[in-house]
Amino acid sequence: MQAAPPLIHWTEQGTDHAVRWHSEAGMPPPKRVAVADDTMNADTAYRLACEGTALLWRGDFQNARQLLQALARRADHKHGKGKKKPAKVAASPTEAFHLHRQAQSQRARTLAMLLIPFEPGYTIPLRRAPDVKLACNEAYGRGDDAFVISLRELLGLVGAHEWRKAGVAIPALGARIHPHYGVFSPVRGEYVQLVADTPLPKNTKVAFDIGAGTGVLSAVLARRGVPQVIATDMDRRALSCARENIARLGLDEQVQLLEADMFPPGRAPLVVCNPPWVPARPSSSIEHAVYDPESRMLKAFLAGLKDHLSEGGEGWLILSDLAEHLGLRPREHLLEWIAQAGLVVLGRHDVRPVHPKATDADDPLHAARAAEVTSLWRLGAA
Repeated sequence: MQAAPPLIHWTEQGTDHAVRWHSEAGMPPPKRVAVADDTMNADTAYRLACEGTALLWRGDFQNARQLLQALARRADHKHGKGKKKPAKVAASPTEAFHLHRQAQSQRARTLAMLLIPFEPGYTIPLRRAPDVKLACNEAYGRGDDAFVISLRELLGLVGAHEWRKAGVAIPALGARIHPHYGVFSPVRGEYVQLVADTPLPKNTKVAFDIGAGTGVLSAVLARRGVPQVIATDMDRRALSCARENIARLGLDEQVQLLEADMFPPGRAPLVVCNPPWVPARPSSSIEHAVYDPESRMLKAFLAGLKDHLSEGGEGWLILSDLAEHLGLRPREHLLEWIAQAGLVVLGRHDVRPVHPKATDADDPLHAARAAEVTSLWRLGAA
């Protein structure tokens, strides 16, 4: 039996209310809720938010957006962003990472305290509210009931809708990939280019793509001439996204999508996987593409790879070494897991990231990001 959705409770003009609470990050409904409008100033709103009191907005929607920006400026100032010296100097890259994640979490909790009401049919009952019905239907499906959501999450949903419409240019495809809400966008093109440039094993008639996401790597392999690509993912949003992208690119006949945990049945001469790179706990659904607690997916891929490779086949592991520079996963551990799985390293192709954070000296993890290398490890059976 499916659990009843969580409810958010508040009192307004002497009347008690309770409606469905929605949080993609899995945050519980706030226990304290105050009704707020255009008369509330940013300092009062920030104080209440820091104390754990959520603000259910009843004023002008655009004013709520401006208030959220003001709250963000106060949160950034509190956590040292923009100052010459941080509030606390980390003793190591690992501590810097944990302090950074802690600050991110605190900031997210504070900014999530500004709430927006929805009426059935994804209507926002506020002045100057935008029409977000299409974006909400894409992300959540049909909406027949009232609910409350944080403004920050709503703006993220609207932003994802715009990303989906515009798409992301993929030079390796000569086309665009359109990410859906909750599916990690392939904005780091260097790892895609590695898959496009690495020579295919001989007689690659079938390839497995483990963790398909948007379907970008399956599309690259199909465009390279692999007759059959079988892609798996456990996330239904990802499968829907990949299916739409594959269809748009006209690759339906070559790419098959399966809802599966890791490997499809059988063996293939090429098995590709781009697991999350950082062994830490994700704080939202989309962060599962970046954070992998205890390197679970990485370990599962290595442990099962040998049993799914054809004779003479290759497994391509696409992995950043950012975790190594942060002190979260030594290179020795990766090499041990490869050996324990009965695998050998056939070769490795490296590339340096070109995303903006790699050159942002103000980023608290700049030293690690500046040293980061993304690699395609070619693995074979020992």
